[in-house]
Amino acid sequence: MMKITAVIMAGGKGERFWPKSRMQYPKQFLSLTKDGETMIQKTVKRLLPMVAMEDIFVVTNVRYAPLVQAQLPDLPQQNILSEPCARNTAPCIGLAASVIRKTYGDAMMLVLPSDHLIRYEEMYIDTLRQAVAVAEKGENLVTIGITPTYPETGYGYIHFARDTDLGMPGVYRVERFVEKPDYEMAQSYLASHHYLWNSGMFVWKTSSILSNLETLMPDVYKGLMRIEAAIGTPAYDEVLTQEYEQLRSESIDFGVMEHAAHIYTLPGSFGWDDVGNWLAMERINPVNESGNYVEGDVITIDTQRTTICGGKRLIAAVGIENLIVVDTDDAILICSKDSTQKVKDVITNLKICNRDELV
Repeated sequence: MMKITAVIMAGGKGERFWPKSRMQYPKQFLSLTKDGETMIQKTVKRLLPMVAMEDIFVVTNVRYAPLVQAQLPDLPQQNILSEPCARNTAPCIGLAASVIRKTYGDAMMLVLPSDHLIRYEEMYIDTLRQAVAVAEKGENLVTIGITPTYPETGYGYIHFARDTDLGMPGVYRVERFVEKPDYEMAQSYLASHHYLWNSGMFVWKTSSILSNLETLMPDVYKGLMRIEAAIGTPAYDEVLTQEYEQLRSESIDFGVMEHAAHIYTLPGSFGWDDVGNWLAMERINPVNESGNYVEGDVITIDTQRTTICGGKRLIAAVGIENLIVVDTDDAILICSKDSTQKVKDVITNLKICNRDELV
């Protein structure tokens, strides 16, 4: 049986969770639920029924490698793959595929973000096992789509059709990937019942993804092969830094998935949440009878449908609704729920004003 590995992408900056998520300590290393586990700890823990710890690899920015090691002490140190710079998901996944191929030969890869929550973990594992069965056939590339429940405009979508080739129940052929839609288009996608949310979760063999990178992103592939040749040698760190900085920054969706053949999707209905911004707090945690989610030292009076995350200070909220309030030692966010996608614009503004200590 083919070795099953997992690749967890943990290099993101989590800008829409400012001011708690910072450049030095981004969202994947925060605990956003009452159990105290961080996002990346949850991601690894839910995989353990299927993938051994020594077969889990985390790709992250070099600055976050110590955080990964501290939060995942049982993860072998050589399984922390440090990117010298950010180059989006295609080089990130290609680097992991090269390391895994060098370590195990051809192996199965589960490629997963580090900052999602899953409510029904057994159903999630069953979906991944089914995806492995599809990916084992030929050079199939498999993506896990999420059955949409409302017209979300913040996600990309997968247009799917019934498969006639594989003959495997519950597996669908990907017709195309579509960008984040406006609200009317999202409504039409939901009504058609032929679209899934693009979750950014993939399953394939190392040989399949590297073959597609060679065909569709040959410039990136050549750089990856120079890195792979140096794995296990004293020159690895130097070659990695030199070559990785030259790689074209590209997403795996645009670089490979939108152009490759043999792409399939499995609809996932396992309580997925991408925890993309502060609105997620009321979805992933209980709210009180007024529809408020509060943590910390908080008093609410005539306040409805508001999320308040306190720090060391008392927060008193009077007569407000539909707001996000987040207090940290050096910054306070006050945001209408309609504007949560714009929180990362604060970071842009801070950079322009040379306030890097708050980024």
